[in-house]
Amino acid sequence: MESQRSGTEEAGASVGLESGSGAGTRPLRILVVAPSFDILGGQSVQAARLLSRLREEPSLEIGFLPINPRLPGFLHNLQRVKYVRTLVTSLFYVASLLARVHKFDVIHVFSASYFSFILAPMPAILVGKLYRKKILLNYHSGEANDHLTQWRRTAVPIIRLTDSVVVPSEYLVRVFARFELPARAIYNTIDAAEFRFRGRSPLRPIFASNRNLESHYGVDRVLRAFAIIQQDFPDASLTVAGDGSQRSSLERLTENLGLRNTRFIGRVDPASIFEQYDAADIYLNGSEIDNQPLSLLEAFACGLPIVTTDAGGIPDIVTDGKSGFVVPRGDYLRMAQCAIRLLKEPQIAKQFAEAGYKECCKYSWEAVRDSWMDAYRELANKEKRLAASETTVAPDRAGSERTA
Repeated sequence: MESQRSGTEEAGASVGLESGSGAGTRPLRILVVAPSFDILGGQSVQAARLLSRLREEPSLEIGFLPINPRLPGFLHNLQRVKYVRTLVTSLFYVASLLARVHKFDVIHVFSASYFSFILAPMPAILVGKLYRKKILLNYHSGEANDHLTQWRRTAVPIIRLTDSVVVPSEYLVRVFARFELPARAIYNTIDAAEFRFRGRSPLRPIFASNRNLESHYGVDRVLRAFAIIQQDFPDASLTVAGDGSQRSSLERLTENLGLRNTRFIGRVDPASIFEQYDAADIYLNGSEIDNQPLSLLEAFACGLPIVTTDAGGIPDIVTDGKSGFVVPRGDYLRMAQCAIRLLKEPQIAKQFAEAGYKECCKYSWEAVRDSWMDAYRELANKEKRLAASETTVAPDRAGSERTA
């Protein structure tokens, strides 16, 4: 088998993370399995940022395999057909895993929850184990508690097959611990230099939301809060960025609430989302389920004061009364009251903006880079020990056979 040959052939050439660490050391080869920008969401953005940074590391050799590959020729047309798209894409994805996994030392798998877990992370984990590779599961979903509860007999055993679990928040560390799954937190990254911090003086009633339009992100709560805000500030405006299955129902809700100055602008390219933050003065987030939303970090980087719910790991990012207002999930009345307070007491908004910008330092590449290197180093050391055990056990077996 090719993986067995490569393991024995390279047993004498150790893998490492430090250049110049020895004559036999080569870069650690890591295959990142993650969604591309064709899939809307924070995972694709975070994967692209991480790939860009990892490729700058001389001690690493990085490959990328999208879970949503674009198929060539007539197969691309099949991807436009519902259900057929899932089948064809999944088959091509698994074939790509089988063709590429054996070339790498570590398989770094981005993961969401529910059915997505079955379609993307599970095949990567199983193929990785087939080739005896080290598997790092990078789990991002704020729905982890429900996912692991409802899919305990499938998801939990599959996760136990991995060699390391990395999550982007302490919140998910706590969730995984409930299922006796050890995990470490390595935060999502944001490059504050890509955004422009702007002081808001005077603070205007110009609001923004930037979440996928799915029910668990609570954009309907934002709209209901905005309806209350407009009672005090009739000229207030709201820009809703993002797209998803709830867009039509949210647009109908906007009409039913009689909202004015409310725009749905659809999906915004991550490279130009800064313009939407820069144009707004207050950011609203109504999540019902969440983890560590990049949009809040981006709002921090732009100097936007935030009013958000307390879903999932959000309180680990936004400290109520210090870097933003944090309200109970579903409480759009409280959300509206906090937003109105910011407009009437702009000095609080200024304090929030300054504290939020300082919070961004925790999420820079410089702050998390060593944590990623440590995670890979541990897997590299496991790989070295495995290779060493294979080279010592084989001669012993041969010797015993000759003696017999």
